Amino acid sequence: MTPKVRFAPSPTGLVHIGNVRTALLNYLFALKSGGQFLLRFDDTDTERSREDYVEAIREDLNWLGLKWDEEVRQSARLERYDLAAEKLREQGLLYACYETPDELDRRRRRQMARGLPPIYDRAGLRLTDEERAAFEKEGRVPHWRFRLPNTSGAEDLTPKPSPVEWADMIRGKVTVDLGSLSDPVLIRADGSYLYTFCSVVDDAELEITHILRGEDHVTNTGVQVALFEAIGAKAPVFGHHSLLVGADGKVLSKRLGDLSIRNMREAGLEAMAVASHGALIGTSDAIEPHLELDTLAELFDPGKISLAPGRFDDDELAALNSKLLHITPFADVRERLEAMNVGGGEDFWMAVRGNLERLSDAGDWWVVVDGELEGQEAGDNAEFLVQAAEELPAEPWDEATWGAWTKAVKAKTGAKGKALFHPLRLALTGRDRGPELNVLLPLIGREQVLKRLTG
Repeated sequence: MTPKVRFAPSPTGLVHIGNVRTALLNYLFALKSGGQFLLRFDDTDTERSREDYVEAIREDLNWLGLKWDEEVRQSARLERYDLAAEKLREQGLLYACYETPDELDRRRRRQMARGLPPIYDRAGLRLTDEERAAFEKEGRVPHWRFRLPNTSGAEDLTPKPSPVEWADMIRGKVTVDLGSLSDPVLIRADGSYLYTFCSVVDDAELEITHILRGEDHVTNTGVQVALFEAIGAKAPVFGHHSLLVGADGKVLSKRLGDLSIRNMREAGLEAMAVASHGALIGTSDAIEPHLELDTLAELFDPGKISLAPGRFDDDELAALNSKLLHITPFADVRERLEAMNVGGGEDFWMAVRGNLERLSDAGDWWVVVDGELEGQEAGDNAEFLVQAAEELPAEPWDEATWGAWTKAVKAKTGAKGKALFHPLRLALTGRDRGPELNVLLPLIGREQVLKRLTG
């Protein structure tokens, strides 16, 4: 069977680096294995789901280069959930419960006070028809729970140790004891379905073969394995990756809004820098820039993903962005440079790319090459610069021109080292450092150089 994976965001906000890390791991697995990548919008939360977030997620994934073979929306599959729920009811595996949230909370508190585990006591299964009718006469609307397979028989309501095991792609052998869990609510009192249920129905019917997701879903996976069996489906292969922490080791959850992919894009980061960082963080591979998702896919191996939290560092991402630009060929940025009105072609790009932190910096260097430098004052170097101007060779210029010219200026003025090179760089570029002047000088041209030397 062809591997098939999915990324299932809820369109209730912008996707952030934590979301995208999961998306990338699934996408790279599909790319390496020749499988399919499905995008599923978990949009059954009608109050919080928004269409502009759906479009924003599509836009961010496209920016990163992630292409999906199929798109599904849970809001269009409600009839499938209705059918699956009815089958569970017929099997006696989905049962009505009438407790209010306050009643459930008080019950949990009493259990904890008595030293008992705060799990649901299956009171809903003990109700008589008369008691159900009385609750409904009061106006109570039931929520529906899935009966976990953790008893010795249908009449036995007391949970017993019931381990569910699977071979996790990342964590190895994982065991979850269903006997320690409450029967999960699958349908709320308002009739809406919860993620645990919808996700299982979707994964089964859409033939998802592998699921890579965060370790916060481990317990949920134990429940879902039982649900897959209950609806007569084979559970996918699971892999649970660690979550992200900041450079200080603290959980990123409070900052994830600031780490949205849209914010990174608007900050001028390169898509492949973000993708490289997201795919390699928390793995045994070095975090290095990659120009294509294909090369990241070649490296992908779930066995390389550490069980320790991945450390996200803004500074590391910024440095990675610089490294990426430093190896980016001109063909990859030509159209973007043209849109920025940056000229000079490949010669200019090759001259400045090693000094860029963001692509927008290329625009600043183009001003250095072809614009007017503001606030330039020769100061104590005025006489030196005039003498240097007198030694300017005739055009055409090439990369050897800078060496020949500075040699002549040194002979004329006696200046050497920093006293020779620093005043010239400052006069020609307005900056203390930057691209090698042997490649920048021919781009600036003799007329512009002469003007900057003599004011």
